[in-house]
Amino acid sequence: MGQPHLDLEAPPPLPPGALRVMALGGLGEIGRNMAVLEFDGQLLVIDCGVLFPEAEQPGVDLILPDFGVIEHRLDDVVAVVLTHGHEDHIGAVPYLLRMRPDIPLVGSRFTLALVRAKLREHRIDPVLVEVAAGDDHVAGEFHCEFICVNHSIPDALAVAVHTPAGVLVHTGDFKMDQLPLDGRLTDLGTFARLGAEGIDLLLSDSTNAEVPGFVTPERSIGPVLDDVFEHAAQRLIVSSFASHVHRIQQVLDCAVRHDRKVALVGRSMVRNMGVAADLGLLRVPAGLMVRLDDAMTMPPEQVVLISTGSQGEPLSALGRMARGDHHHVTIEAGDTIVLASSLVPGNETAVYKVINGLARLGATVVHKETARVHVSGHAPAGELRTLLNVAKPRYLMPVHGEWRHLRAHAALAEQTGMTADRVVLAEDGVVVDLLDGKASIVGSVPIGNVYVDGLAVGDVGEESLQDRRILGDEGFVALTVVVEPSTGTIVRPVHLTARGFSDDPAAFAPALALVEDELRRQLSTGPYDAHRLSQVIRRTVGKWVSDTYRRRPMIIPTVLEV
Repeated sequence: MGQPHLDLEAPPPLPPGALRVMALGGLGEIGRNMAVLEFDGQLLVIDCGVLFPEAEQPGVDLILPDFGVIEHRLDDVVAVVLTHGHEDHIGAVPYLLRMRPDIPLVGSRFTLALVRAKLREHRIDPVLVEVAAGDDHVAGEFHCEFICVNHSIPDALAVAVHTPAGVLVHTGDFKMDQLPLDGRLTDLGTFARLGAEGIDLLLSDSTNAEVPGFVTPERSIGPVLDDVFEHAAQRLIVSSFASHVHRIQQVLDCAVRHDRKVALVGRSMVRNMGVAADLGLLRVPAGLMVRLDDAMTMPPEQVVLISTGSQGEPLSALGRMARGDHHHVTIEAGDTIVLASSLVPGNETAVYKVINGLARLGATVVHKETARVHVSGHAPAGELRTLLNVAKPRYLMPVHGEWRHLRAHAALAEQTGMTADRVVLAEDGVVVDLLDGKASIVGSVPIGNVYVDGLAVGDVGEESLQDRRILGDEGFVALTVVVEPSTGTIVRPVHLTARGFSDDPAAFAPALALVEDELRRQLSTGPYDAHRLSQVIRRTVGKWVSDTYRRRPMIIPTVLEV
């Protein structure tokens, strides 16, 4: 197929009676999921999440979908439908509502509770519309029907969007656990009914499209945790996603059976589990939970801590423990640490760094490669095929995945009998129109990365990140020269500051001599020109550093006139 979408131009105006679909994130990446649907001048948004930065994006906290495409049309947005409460689906909602706070947010009870808590921190009072599986909600021209799906967070929903142009179904994130802890099965009956009525376009989770077979039931983790609790002689620390209520429930149940008290560590863990307990989604026996301060004074064999930081985040509770700088918890030799989570692509190095830090302190670390302490929340290949056979969509658009996942999902569709022309492989910014029952790519819009850096949103661009990478990888050299323009003389010796090269203060002495010689030659042969002198400094030092160190640092020349 070659490289797709390189020759796409801006899409034409939306034809009358057509439904337009455009992903602002989530295609070609795991994160910042956001799909925009357009019909008859109205927009419906499905999910609005964040992407977490990689090592080559230093200093960045979050990456948002690029709202620029719809920024001038926010009054046309009739609702934002949220399929579930994970950060890669709800994390960017505050940044969208900063631009228009009264956009209705439609989602399940737990999802909206998490969003409300998040928006409170941003001082936004949202318009919330609570729905449940089986409910209908009409937003402008979009008739939304909500479907129960099983995932690694309670209250997850798929959505069928009925429009005059046809029916679009978005699965959200899902799997088909046959023995779910909360009894919420993925509702294949409704998918089958919709399939019989006619699904024109299916947008389906692709995360585990490369993984063969069917998902392991969540409840299979219980006995493994029981065994870990049985053999832990001292303190137990279990790290998990702060939204994985079912996993936390199993830890609480184990704690009860093994007579351990439980304390929560990490702000998001405390907040989310408080929300889950208030809604009755987390069963907490009376007297089980203790404050962290109290847990620290109890005998270690009577305590289990449930912590954030399963992805190796340096500022998380577990990350601080591994470095020995958590202000409450100090890891002791003989402690048992359980990482009850997956490795999100791109986080592997950070996670193993935390595992090694904990092991160095004498802890026993149990993770998914040493024991079955995690099962995925996403449908593997067998379940994706099952959904395709049940729903029988006319067209499939794989979503929620890197390119390898999207292509693997396309291959699964062809195995079930869909022809290649019925699979729409798109990426962020690609525009797909559904017209007269036919889905096709009609163009693309420019999509960029919007970086959150501290309190700044969008101020940091690729140029700034490139500068940061150079500073981090190559170091910098700053030189200041003071010149008297009328006589063309150097008033003071050139001052040089370097970082990232050598601890020897005399290391750059040869470079200083070269620079001063070259500056005197330039000043004696032509009229004074500060910009030309800056270029001379940059070129001279750059060549010397390249020859001497094989490095290409950032060089910052300053020419002062007196």
